[in-house]
Amino acid sequence: MSELLIAGGRVVDPARGVDGELDVLLVDGKVRAVAPDLRGQRDYERVIDAKGYVVTPGLIDMHVHFREPGREADETIASGSAAAVRGGITSVAVLPSTQPVVDDEAAAEFQVLQGKRAGRAWIHPIGALTRGRKGESLAELEGLVRGGAVAFSDGDQPVRSAEVLRCGMLYARMLDRPVIVHAEDADLAKGGVMHAGLTSLTLGLSGKSAASEEVAVNRDIALARLTGARLHFAQLSVRGSLAQVRAAKAEGLPVTCAVTPHHISLTDEAVRSFDPHYKVDPPLRTQADLNALLDAIEDGTVDALCSGHAPHSREKKEVEFQEAPPGVIGVETLLPIAVTRLVKERGLPLKRLVELLSTAPARILGLQSGTLEPGSPGDVSVLDLEHEYAIRDDFRSHSKNTPFVGETVRGRAIYTVVGGRVVYDRAAEDPATMAHLAGQRA
Repeated sequence: MSELLIAGGRVVDPARGVDGELDVLLVDGKVRAVAPDLRGQRDYERVIDAKGYVVTPGLIDMHVHFREPGREADETIASGSAAAVRGGITSVAVLPSTQPVVDDEAAAEFQVLQGKRAGRAWIHPIGALTRGRKGESLAELEGLVRGGAVAFSDGDQPVRSAEVLRCGMLYARMLDRPVIVHAEDADLAKGGVMHAGLTSLTLGLSGKSAASEEVAVNRDIALARLTGARLHFAQLSVRGSLAQVRAAKAEGLPVTCAVTPHHISLTDEAVRSFDPHYKVDPPLRTQADLNALLDAIEDGTVDALCSGHAPHSREKKEVEFQEAPPGVIGVETLLPIAVTRLVKERGLPLKRLVELLSTAPARILGLQSGTLEPGSPGDVSVLDLEHEYAIRDDFRSHSKNTPFVGETVRGRAIYTVVGGRVVYDRAAEDPATMAHLAGQRA
């Protein structure tokens, strides 16, 4: 029998309505008990002193690109999951942006196996909705489910054909899996490298209009209404899209959405530097859009925060803006940017933050985690939300493409526990700093 006691922390579990100083006991990889004063009852195999820290269900990032198989120079499942647990993330949903595409049972099984070999975060494949992500015919959806797929998506490739998407959504409903879409009308967005607006005109760069996202959201909500399938919008970026999702939820449709830290932190004005680290897809939008995203987080329209982790090697990313691939890494910065922007700057309740980063992603993906209910997986994040520091480029990811290096933030993982095992211990990484902070906490 293996056991781990996490003692004296502030336990926040929105799924159970828990917020208080409690101990969490994990036995044989599962939550055994959450209660006060367990530490004083007997000796335990291992005890983590969580005094002064926040203890939550393991964080879940439901939108990452780990590139394996096929693009291991940018990221592998091992490097990506090492980066994830450093960011306090215990589970990741991996998009099928691989070569070959994850569109059959064997490909999904391979990703799960690589995750087990890495021995860090849980790897949950998102199977391709269409073969090769080409949008022409459906992938082997039943086989993908057998291989471990928790959802279907063509990743950052929008499905052009409404009929193909309709059929895919019907099958997904029968298989009890959500369909995750990149909301973009490919024709309206064609050739765009940033948000279409005054800034793009000033810079002489081709733009993607807000309408390119809004039109796709409208179509896909109509298909959710038609099919009854669960529909998740991966990274919404404009206020018009949020208004449509808000209305769909009011109608009772099974529609959810997520936003990223970069879309609630940066606007298209950042592109004036022509730094390719500000090139993302969907693009950075206006201040009005950013404000609408923040409001939608606070009013519950937005269900989850995801990193959109999209690693690219320095050789690929550090070229002219127009030529650079879109995307930034994010599993190591998801927590600190969210804590800083939402909790510290906006006063978002901690309970709501945990919903966005754990409870809701688990619910959307049908995972048993996202809670510290006894019997649930022993996935726990022990977090320091007070220590202020500057983000450094010492990432565990193979790639370094992020605009947030040098940003002063709060929020970091102290311990990350997956299946009852400590897979990340910050003290082992930075013993001097942790010893100093431990003295301050005493």
